[in-house]
Amino acid sequence: MRKVTWVLATLLSSALALSVAHSQNRPQSRPSTSNGKETYKWTDDQGVVHYGDSVPAEYSQREQSKLNSQGLEVSKRQAEMSPKEAAEFAAQQKEEARRRQHDMFLISTYPSVKEIENVRDVRLDQINGQIIAAEAYISNLTTRVDGLKTRALNFAPYNTKPGARRMPDDLAEEMVRAMSELRTQNSALTAKRSEHQSVVNQFDADIKRFKELRTSAAARINQANTAKQ
Repeated sequence: MRKVTWVLATLLSSALALSVAHSQNRPQSRPSTSNGKETYKWTDDQGVVHYGDSVPAEYSQREQSKLNSQGLEVSKRQAEMSPKEAAEFAAQQKEEARRRQHDMFLISTYPSVKEIENVRDVRLDQINGQIIAAEAYISNLTTRVDGLKTRALNFAPYNTKPGARRMPDDLAEEMVRAMSELRTQNSALTAKRSEHQSVVNQFDADIKRFKELRTSAAARINQANTAKQ
């Protein structure tokens, strides 16, 4: 099983590399440069590739290449980007690298969908246990706060009868602490439930992606076997 997983991971790595190379290198026809002069190549606003002895001023900030007399690229200058464009490009590259790394993790770590489901279920069981414990603690806190509120009704300002005694400081402090703790625990419980849903969503996405990768890798293996026959 591990050998098959390694083969799938290798095929996936090659496929990803080919995909990136294909997206960055569209084949373009080269001009005749028999006069021995260097030629520049650039792309206009409509995506049309042009060749010439110089790049027009309006395209001077765009990506451009210099070709030798044989029409081969000898140097390349990337398009100048604004700070915003540079930040967006960097973020896009980072996300693409993260996605490729995660794909490799899925293929090299899990031999089957069942294994992913097992890991998911363990994670969810842990979170569910934490949610149950938090709910029990909140229930006890709520009972405690309700009891403190009932006691507070015997004192001003909750007791509006003339001559009602002022609430003792220790009771007031205990109410403040208990109510603050109750708010904190409710917020934590909300976060834990949100984490539970995030885990469900993440593993659903991982299972879907794993199936796509395995299907693609299997198709490449079949194609390679057919080519050998």
